[in-house]
Amino acid sequence: MDNVILSIRDVKVVFQDDGFTALGGVSLDIGENEFVTLLGPSGCGKTTLLRCIGGFEKPTSGEILYKGQNIIPLPPYKRAINTVFQRYALFPHLNVAQNVAFGPDLRGEDKKKTAGEVSRMLALVGLAGFEKRKIASLSGGQQQRVAIARALINKPDVLLLDEPLGALDLKLRREMQLELKRIQRESGITFIFVTHDQEEALTMSDRIAVMRAGEILQLGTPEDIYNEPQNAFVADFIGDSDILSGTMIRDGLVRFLGCEFRCVDSGFGENAEVDIVLRPEDVKLKPIDDPVTGVPQGVVESLLFKGVHYEMKVRVGESVLLVHSTHARSVGTPVKLTVAPEDIQVMHKSDCSTDVLKKHADRAK
Repeated sequence: MDNVILSIRDVKVVFQDDGFTALGGVSLDIGENEFVTLLGPSGCGKTTLLRCIGGFEKPTSGEILYKGQNIIPLPPYKRAINTVFQRYALFPHLNVAQNVAFGPDLRGEDKKKTAGEVSRMLALVGLAGFEKRKIASLSGGQQQRVAIARALINKPDVLLLDEPLGALDLKLRREMQLELKRIQRESGITFIFVTHDQEEALTMSDRIAVMRAGEILQLGTPEDIYNEPQNAFVADFIGDSDILSGTMIRDGLVRFLGCEFRCVDSGFGENAEVDIVLRPEDVKLKPIDDPVTGVPQGVVESLLFKGVHYEMKVRVGESVLLVHSTHARSVGTPVKLTVAPEDIQVMHKSDCSTDVLKKHADRAK
């Protein structure tokens, strides 16, 4: 990667009190002006990694290089890195301008210059004219913007955000997703964002690192992560999916749900056990009397109207598939299922396959 600003090399964190391995040797390069999201379930190590970058947690081993220099020995205040926490830690006895100016004032910078910078930062986060407002009078989203402005005024090269949208309601959270991406783009600062929310990650990120049990399982663009998951855990965690066991008969031909399907995957060998991922919007339902042959047949077991589409569960033998369609099929309707070759994602079996497949099998009970 060109213009790497932060390089995390084999960082490991083992907590001494109980021997728990929070990070098992994570490596990641992050570029200038990039929006990178660390995504995963609770306990996967994403916040621990963020705390290591910010200087609030010391790795057991490994290096964190900022522009080529190992910054692990440096305290947080000596790093060109600022953090916005989930709880914004604003000072209630100070107004908005005083909160934003806290860093420059602490360093003894020129008051007049700082006042101009405060106005510029508040305009950037959409709070122009809020200088004199009290913190208690602000909404959750406005308080978050103040916290971001307070961090940005310190001119960090990297801004760390630890689940800052978690306390907001759904509508405001979606609005702030777009605002954060705009702020990142206009400020030209590298953002490293921690969340367990897939929608947030897909909406804002240039790249996403999907984490599980202290490791990065896949790193890529939102499109890559969604359309080309590398294992069952990533496929299951990112968006809705149908995950099934299958057999790769040979290159371009796979068997699952009792039928053979053309696919675009290759390199798995012959008669290899594999995992199959189907996105619900890619499974098409046909009338039972449709002339298409050699495809699975099932029965619609449930139907929900979701606004932009209908969500149906279709039983095929012992499996139940989730199907999204703009055309509803009533409960009890027999159907045929088809899927285009390019919409079948074939993956190698992994150590998380058993748990994910069991979860999907439980859905069929």
